[in-house]
Amino acid sequence: MIIVMKQGAGKEELKKVTQRIVELGYHPHVIHGETRNVIGAVGDERGKTVLQSLETLPGVESVVPILKPYKLASSEVSRVRTVVDVGRGVKVGGKKLVVMAGPCAVENEEQIVMTARAVKEAGATVLRGGAFKPRTSPYSFQGLEEDGLKLLDTAREETGLAIVTEVVNPKDAELVGRYADILQVGARNVQNFALLKVLGQLGKPVLLKRGMSTTIQEFLMSAEYILSEGNRQVILCERGIRTFETATRNTLDISAVPVLKEQTHLPVIVDPSHATGHASLVPSMSYAAVAAGCDGLIVEVHPDPEKAASDGPQSLRPDDFMRMMTKLKEFAKVAEREL
Repeated sequence: MIIVMKQGAGKEELKKVTQRIVELGYHPHVIHGETRNVIGAVGDERGKTVLQSLETLPGVESVVPILKPYKLASSEVSRVRTVVDVGRGVKVGGKKLVVMAGPCAVENEEQIVMTARAVKEAGATVLRGGAFKPRTSPYSFQGLEEDGLKLLDTAREETGLAIVTEVVNPKDAELVGRYADILQVGARNVQNFALLKVLGQLGKPVLLKRGMSTTIQEFLMSAEYILSEGNRQVILCERGIRTFETATRNTLDISAVPVLKEQTHLPVIVDPSHATGHASLVPSMSYAAVAAGCDGLIVEVHPDPEKAASDGPQSLRPDDFMRMMTKLKEFAKVAEREL
């Protein structure tokens, strides 16, 4: 249920409503709006009719049922789009498109610092790089772990870029959170509910990638796990889904962008690198993503893709990334966004 407060309702009225929600056995989630506040009451669906009694409390304008199974992620609970402030002057979900760029995996200091400088010069505001790498094969490079996090921190100090890096295991979440500005949940972990709950409790911005076989509803239910733990700083990422097509690594579901923008208030970005698996296709899919209304991109860039420890074929060289960013500005203008 959504409890809509009257315009001008005070703190005491809001407090009494939230207390009553708790007494009824539900969890209140207050969403502060520009003109009025809204409270999402989440709990057992079977007894939600008792929440209608809240309409009699002072300051309450109406009690409205949320029809979607994902309550806090739904656009029904907030008509104002969420903007996630990741720090260092970077906000995801506003008018300015946010580009996150960097190598799939952190390999050494020279590689990550060189790449950070290059992507910043091209216009990126967030550095991506994996310190913990979940790989299909147990024999593939698994990442430098905490040493990789320290190298990302070095690159951040050199450039001022915010950092996004993946959390693979719930036990590592606090460690990664000490270094990262944004905690990434990869496609393989989108339904690792234990991990999602931990990230919800940490309270840091989370970049949640869609699973390769995950429906939109399943994707938003995963976001709901994070939101229900009290963390409202969730960024959704479309990264391609698995289909019968073999010409690309995955199939970029470009229609997911406007669907998600319609179904949820959370910001949506696109990963054209994992979606296509081929560096030559990344620019075109980036332009298409911006045209579709995304709030940003996460792109793989490596100074020497042929020698990359992970995902070299889909990584742009710094010069190619610079050219893409230059052209991307034109698409941003058409989409009434800034880059």
